[in-house]
Amino acid sequence: MTQTTRNTNSSACPEGLAAPCGQFAGGVHYFPARIYFEDTDLSGLVYHANYLRYMERARSDMLRVSGIDQRAAQEDGTGVYAVADIAITYRRPAKLDDEIIVMSRVEAVGAATCTITQHVMRGSEILTEARVTAAFLTPQGRPRRQPRAWTDIFARLLEPKSPEEDRKLT
Repeated sequence: MTQTTRNTNSSACPEGLAAPCGQFAGGVHYFPARIYFEDTDLSGLVYHANYLRYMERARSDMLRVSGIDQRAAQEDGTGVYAVADIAITYRRPAKLDDEIIVMSRVEAVGAATCTITQHVMRGSEILTEARVTAAFLTPQGRPRRQPRAWTDIFARLLEPKSPEEDRKLT
């Protein structure tokens, strides 16, 4: 089995440029994004399903920044995450060219699940909020215990953090 945890700063970007992956502060992962024309519907507002995309990208990058290598786990047959449950509330619409931040926080960890709360923000305004439970599955789609190293990472993310501790995660 290949290594399924890592701490990487590499990207496919030219030297000096980093892929957008966000950062941790106070145990919360902050993922910036901008609203483009392709994100909006005919009314000029962000299409509702696109909020799910922003949150998925933020969760994936939160895992990557914390040292969890989902790709390696998929390639070596360890398993994959799949959304098992999501509760989402839409409060206000985002519009073309808005700068948003997706805030993600690990809320709970089980043997085969992880629950993450997420808020899509425009400044201090909550646009959308969700509670997402992801299940860790075998390549055949059956529940499986998460790798111990991953549950250890999640346990550290559940604890309150100082800025110095957050820097150790990245």
